[in-house]
Amino acid sequence: MTLPGLPPINPLNLRPLLMLDVAHEMMLSEDWPLRAVSVVFESHTDPAARFSFYGANHPDSIDEVHHRRLDVAILNPVALLNMARLGRGAYDRPRDVATIAVLPHYDQLGFAVADRLGFERLTDIAAARYPLRVSVRGSLDAATSISVDVVLRAHGLSLDDITAWGGTVSYDQPMPMRGDTDRIGRLAAGEIDAIFEEGTILWADAVAGAGASLLPIDDEHLRILEHQGFRRGVIEKSLYPSLPADVPTIDYSGWPVFCRSDTSDLVVEQFCRGLESAKDHLVWDLGPVRQAPLPLDRMVIDSPATPFDVPLHPRARAVWRELGYPA
Repeated sequence: MTLPGLPPINPLNLRPLLMLDVAHEMMLSEDWPLRAVSVVFESHTDPAARFSFYGANHPDSIDEVHHRRLDVAILNPVALLNMARLGRGAYDRPRDVATIAVLPHYDQLGFAVADRLGFERLTDIAAARYPLRVSVRGSLDAATSISVDVVLRAHGLSLDDITAWGGTVSYDQPMPMRGDTDRIGRLAAGEIDAIFEEGTILWADAVAGAGASLLPIDDEHLRILEHQGFRRGVIEKSLYPSLPADVPTIDYSGWPVFCRSDTSDLVVEQFCRGLESAKDHLVWDLGPVRQAPLPLDRMVIDSPATPFDVPLHPRARAVWRELGYPA
């Protein structure tokens, strides 16, 4: 609803904008514990007019969008959204999802196992039915443990199998990293046997020093995982000098902003144009509050950091092209 002659900030949007701006500042506080955000738009005059956005990395948002309880959400990685689109891997049937844009994020899954155990492949662990003590991501990022389990199941084991064999699965925060006295430190001390985790840029170069190796995924299993919705990835020796060689693995890149393929053209267009209008002051990357402009030219095309395995919403593609981006 618009009223002619009103300034940009007017009685209809002053109060909600105030709340949104305060919410932004609260999220920047280290002491604020609540880190998932829902934004709901409602009409002053039409009770049926309602649109909702969700900002957090939670896989439940895929089904929420599919069942029309959410309109737009964001997730990491693209691979999980692609599994949902295909109805494979972690999903028993296809979900209706489409991409609006993908935030750049280059990443891989790593499967680090203590050298003292003598395992060279994940299939070796399955064959031995070994009671592994493994650390995976905790409750702040359920997408990681779901993705890890899809990879393990392709190799003939699962996180549940590991516990059934007498092992343990600890769901830990924060990310492992060099000098970490928790996860990397526990691996080095022999308190755990393995770390299965994303964010390899933070910890891949610390694995050798902890007496462990990143296990490669062979071509046969990579083909299986590609069919389920993953892309191939490589943990590169050129980036992590302590590695003896490149490690073939699964790609974990991209933070897709997504909706249904039949989400209202109005919602999608306004969302796209909102990204364009606010690109100079939006936060989109890890680091300081003041950031470089949102790289929309990268966010609408396929690249290693922005996989486009889930197609663009038709209206999103049209808007990006109208705005001069190479969608």
